[in-house]
Amino acid sequence: MKAISGMIVLALLAGCGGGGGSDYRVTRMASGPISKACLASDRKARSPALCGCIQAAANAELSGSDQRRAVKFYSDPHEAQEVRQSDRGRDRDFWDRYSAYVNRSERQCTGL
Repeated sequence: MKAISGMIVLALLAGCGGGGGSDYRVTRMASGPISKACLASDRKARSPALCGCIQAAANAELSGSDQRRAVKFYSDPHEAQEVRQSDRGRDRDFWDRYSAYVNRSERQCTGL
């Protein structure tokens, strides 16, 4: 269970790969709740550029309330696992949006 939670957090920070191809018309650097949580984390891979890129992906895929919910995963990775495994429709819908955000982050933030 800890391993899965750790992988989710790594997907947020270290796993943000991808080239940001021409199909993305988002700001490559942004500030907001995800960026702040990323910069405050203890991950070695964090940097202003990476965290700003992750925030830009969040701005494209997540509402403000979704972003505030996702920020909680930085301090409580187990919460992400609980949401992912939840049977509640609200949680499933959020997880679909969150997964799209993670996928976008992985594609557009490689090498930062």
